[in-house]
Amino acid sequence: MTAFAIDWINLGLRWFHLMVGIAWIGASFHFVWLDFSLRQREAMSPGVLGTSWMVHGGGFYHVEKYMVAPAQLPPDLHWFKWEAYLTFISGFLLLSVQYYWNASSFLVDPAVLPMQGWQAVALSVASLAAGWFVYDAICRSKLGENTAALAVSVFVLIVGASALFANVFSGRGAFIHAGAMIGTIMAANVFRVIIPNQKIVTADLLAGRTPDAKYGKMGKQRSLHNNYLTLPVLLFMVSNHYPFLYAHRYSWLVVAFIVVAGGMIRHFLNQTDAGAPARKVAWAIPAGAVALLAAIVATLPSRPGTGGAVSEAEALKITQTHCIACHQAQPTHEAFKGSEPPKGVMLDSVAGIKRNAPQIMAQAVQGRAMPLGNETGMTDEERAKLGAFLSQ
Repeated sequence: MTAFAIDWINLGLRWFHLMVGIAWIGASFHFVWLDFSLRQREAMSPGVLGTSWMVHGGGFYHVEKYMVAPAQLPPDLHWFKWEAYLTFISGFLLLSVQYYWNASSFLVDPAVLPMQGWQAVALSVASLAAGWFVYDAICRSKLGENTAALAVSVFVLIVGASALFANVFSGRGAFIHAGAMIGTIMAANVFRVIIPNQKIVTADLLAGRTPDAKYGKMGKQRSLHNNYLTLPVLLFMVSNHYPFLYAHRYSWLVVAFIVVAGGMIRHFLNQTDAGAPARKVAWAIPAGAVALLAAIVATLPSRPGTGGAVSEAEALKITQTHCIACHQAQPTHEAFKGSEPPKGVMLDSVAGIKRNAPQIMAQAVQGRAMPLGNETGMTDEERAKLGAFLSQ
């Protein structure tokens, strides 16, 4: 019943995380588009930077953006913050249930760095916090005043952290932490910069003081960062379903290519939304395509073993040693005890091995996603033998 309950908690959190994440990202896309769609028009109200006209749901909308704020604010002012807060909270809870609960299986790979589960959890929490503080320091430094230098610095931070994760956690844990760190930065941008700055401006208005425009400028910068990071972080959110992304030594490089590809797509869309001719920013599309192609090349599967013939008995011995704790009718592995085998895959017979050959090849031969955390110490020679048997 414990495994059954954990599965439902996992599903519920994942569903909730997806819902609030859609709300947050949708708001980000809309407001960045809205900023870029503003136009100067005749007879605008004093202090208005620009206006935008929209049609949706059978009605027309007219939006005005003030450079700082209007002279008076209505009592029903809406703050867009809970979408970000709930996405982070649900994401951290999901990380706890999926990775911290069985850290020795999902976060730790003894072949990468031998450590206890609690040590992996401590490193995880510390690294997520450190990622935000380093990012925030970069933004507040002189580099933050130069858009290109800042973009390169943040990119180096993400790739550097991903390389560090790859040398600390399991492949699966390392890849999800790249997304978790970016998500933490995005949520902290809202919690620590965007909303506090908006509150400062609002307080100044209520007190009759002229707000300082720097707070709005800083908030706009962080909001734009969040917008450019949305597409990469979405892929990282679903990465645990695709072992070919992380079950190899170049996972940090795949992170780099995905960040570039997602950023280029957002850049093209943002610039065309701002009114730039598509031909002037068309370079971003092939740049993103090249980055995506590079990610595909980096994840190309290795060729299975081509040595001598491997008998059914040898193949079965390998799966019985390294696989059936999870993949049998009644799993004995702590993470799955009392539940069905993961994805219904059973490898306690030769027929089961042959029936699930493509998954075994992808997860345990061409990649190193299985066994979980390589707890059983499956060797490269055993992987090669299993690959050779599946290829016969």
